[in-house]
Amino acid sequence: MEKAMKTAQVLVEALPYIKKFSGKTVVIKYGGHAMHNEIMKEKVISDIVLMIFVGINPVIVHGGGPAINYWVEKNGGEPEFINGLRVTDKDTMEVAQMVLVGRINQEIVGMIQKLGGKAMGISGVDGGTITASKKEMLVDGEAIDLGFVGEVTSVNTDLINQAITHGYIPVISPIGCDENGQIYNINADSAAGMIAASLKADKMFLLTDINGVQDDNDNVISILDFAKAEDYKRKGVIRGGMIPKVDCCMDAIRGGVNSVHIVDGCLEHSMLLELFTDEGIGTMVVKE
Repeated sequence: MEKAMKTAQVLVEALPYIKKFSGKTVVIKYGGHAMHNEIMKEKVISDIVLMIFVGINPVIVHGGGPAINYWVEKNGGEPEFINGLRVTDKDTMEVAQMVLVGRINQEIVGMIQKLGGKAMGISGVDGGTITASKKEMLVDGEAIDLGFVGEVTSVNTDLINQAITHGYIPVISPIGCDENGQIYNINADSAAGMIAASLKADKMFLLTDINGVQDDNDNVISILDFAKAEDYKRKGVIRGGMIPKVDCCMDAIRGGVNSVHIVDGCLEHSMLLELFTDEGIGTMVVKE
């Protein structure tokens, strides 16, 4: 009886938040160890399925870095990254497309359906969902060729909205193509930010392998504004793979997303704690 009472109390306390977010769209960038640890994978997907049953519209944009690394190495290659972005030659692009669209996307769709939800796998190429162009990068004033790495120039939300309207959870692979049909590999964080902005999502979550953005003393920053983010990037406190994460958070907010949260995907129920309680989890990125 005591356990049942505690469960009832949790539900009562969550009710105001359920009412607040019912009908709202939440974009989730899903990646890291939360995707590759089988126990955590089921817990994260269960939380996402729960969202749809309380009236929230979750949209998943997934990564797949470790799996791409595995297949690149298996084919005799060596993964290479510059400022957190994968250098993508022709062979790596083929591997990325195979892994992201043919394997990971379908695995997530299958697990959602196993856990009682409905899901629709969408490649960024499908229906012109993600239009991209070749990404240009400068490092210390020098132009760096990343190969077939793209940046999002526009998002067509038609397929995503159709999926949501019919009760499906859209599961999106972060690849896109330009007007000539050239396909590009797109950083999943960046793709999630642009998709969230285009959908005018109420919230965006970036599931990572750490508790959030850390300062120069390795303490988690609860609230990170734009000015502090730019300062930390200049000082090298925010570096490597955290750079595109923070940049995509800022792009999403500029595009109209109400709040963006960088949270540990391996912390059990981290998204539900952020949605349905007053507890602050990870780092919330704000404009000022």
